Amino acid sequence: MPTAASDTAQAAASAQAAASAQTTSSAQTTSSGQTTPSAQAGDIVIDICGVNKWYGAFHVLKDVNLQVCRAERIVICGPSGSGKSTLIRCINRLERHQSGRIVVDGVELTSSLKGIEKVRREVGMVFQDFNLFPHMTVLQNLTLAPVWVRKMPRRQAEETALHFLERVRIREQADKYPGQLSGGQQQRVAIARALCMNPAILLFDEPTSALDPEMIKEVLDVMIELAEENITMVCVTHEMGFARTVADRVIFMDGGEIVEQNTPEAFFSNPRFDRTRQFLGQILKH
Repeated sequence: MPTAASDTAQAAASAQAAASAQTTSSAQTTSSGQTTPSAQAGDIVIDICGVNKWYGAFHVLKDVNLQVCRAERIVICGPSGSGKSTLIRCINRLERHQSGRIVVDGVELTSSLKGIEKVRREVGMVFQDFNLFPHMTVLQNLTLAPVWVRKMPRRQAEETALHFLERVRIREQADKYPGQLSGGQQQRVAIARALCMNPAILLFDEPTSALDPEMIKEVLDVMIELAEENITMVCVTHEMGFARTVADRVIFMDGGEIVEQNTPEAFFSNPRFDRTRQFLGQILKH
């Protein structure tokens, strides 16, 4: 029969997955044959090589190659079903790739649980639907993973949580439950939760797509502040203004492949492929 301790342990394991789930000069060639900016050799924190993934017969990722430099800020965009969210979920093994290699901060992601846990301790993830535990207060949501995964003393975990709640400008919400907060506030709690694990890499999976338009700005403002620090960020988003302001590199995916990638200035002012121009023409006119 389940016990309170086992429930808490299960919640902590889920929290670990949620909390995990944290200018370039060389060049690489995409599957379309395009030469584009890439991470500098020797400073690569994410190395994706020849990755393929299927959902049954559907080939969602097709021989994807991508390198991300430490402290680089990457924005991935593309139409629905292009594989962009699946790709970043593979980075912390929330999705399993069937072929190719993914190496995160020197650790290759395989079926090894020890390797997966090591990566997840260093990779924070912010989901589009928040993934907060509704039966826990904001403070409890933030302290769960540091206490159970990092083995941080509870008082220290609470102080850390309050620090990051202050940083995302909602410290006064610490004792409330997620259901008492707006969508924008819940997403800021989710960002604070990821930061409490002191991640080396932060992954954002369309963090504003579930928000009302008036709440989007408050979340983007927090993300822009984070981008000014030396944290590696990979963000799937359709917020092109954010991409122009923050990204070191913008990547466009379609049909499970990286079609084009470049600096924001070049990507938006002079896209090289018709498919990229078509996508930008549709999304920028709204």
